[in-house]
Amino acid sequence: MIPFTDEELMVPVKNTIDKVRPSLALDGGDIAFITVKNSKVYIQLKGACIGCASSGTTLKYGVERQLKIDIHPELTVINVPVGMEHDIDNL
Repeated sequence: MIPFTDEELMVPVKNTIDKVRPSLALDGGDIAFITVKNSKVYIQLKGACIGCASSGTTLKYGVERQLKIDIHPELTVINVPVGMEHDIDNL
């Protein structure tokens, strides 16, 4: 059980995402923070990350790993497909 509310997680999650953004930019990618809901971090990979075969690895071992190190080991990350930003309840 994560001992933080979704609201309490917002700023630390944004800070961690800003921390990993330069690594993604090196390969022409980017990341957008959408929200935290039920201790799940919803993001959207952008740029060269869209359709990249390594995007799943980037998500799991780059973004999610850093969030677990920086904030809490039980956090999970969900990539929201383009166009689904307003429908995260169905992901």
